Amino acid sequence: MDGGGATHLATLEEGRPSECVPPASLEANSLKKSSWGVLFTGIVGGTLVAVYAVATPFVTPALRRICLPFVPATTKQIENVVKMLECRRGPLVDIGSGDGRIVIAAAKEGFTAVGYELNPWLVWYSRYRARREGVQASARFYISDLWKVTFSQYSNVVIFGVPQMFDLFCGSKV
Repeated sequence: MDGGGATHLATLEEGRPSECVPPASLEANSLKKSSWGVLFTGIVGGTLVAVYAVATPFVTPALRRICLPFVPATTKQIENVVKMLECRRGPLVDIGSGDGRIVIAAAKEGFTAVGYELNPWLVWYSRYRARREGVQASARFYISDLWKVTFSQYSNVVIFGVPQMFDLFCGSKV
């Protein structure tokens, strides 16, 4: 027993392969498999986090007591708002401004216009569109809950939305 152990120890010290040491190709292959597993897990996890971050602001309004979804204004509806503003002066606020279409249209007509929206993605997109349209100086967008904003400084208030929104402000069915 003593002679066999000494031979094994001598083999390891000399750098020769022994029956107890796994071949290098097996170690490399197992390391490659482990790296692919970590990479795959990272990609799937990152994708899920990104989907969650993008989808949450669009899904959470449906989970509130009163559902207020994002519904983009049509061209005709924007034209009607602009037509109603023809003889008006003073700053304008759009409550639930969505992607900023009404605020940008009002800013193009010379109004100082502000939009309040809960969805941060829509606010960032609105700011980008205002910059692209060249009205970033007169069109501003804020991420805010409409119940936490004072509207007394605005002469023109636009509430474009679903009937539930009008019920909130008017207290009756429209």
